Amino acid sequence: MPKMKTKSGAKKRFALTGSGKVKMYPSQRRHRQVSRPKKMKRQHRGPEIMNVADENFVKRYYFPNG
Repeated sequence: MPKMKTKSGAKKRFALTGSGKVKMYPSQRRHRQVSRPKKMKRQHRGPEIMNVADENFVKRYYFPNG
């Protein structure tokens, strides 16, 4: 059976931290910022640690060796 390919898009969107958690940038930051609350824009400014349920999915499919 051939090796499982990693998803190229995930390499650009996610990164693993030293402790093995998945770091990501939140969505909703591209356009229409005028209609969004200040709190949302402030909280989505920097990277976030992904939720554990989503993290397991991302790790299994996008980082098969990591």
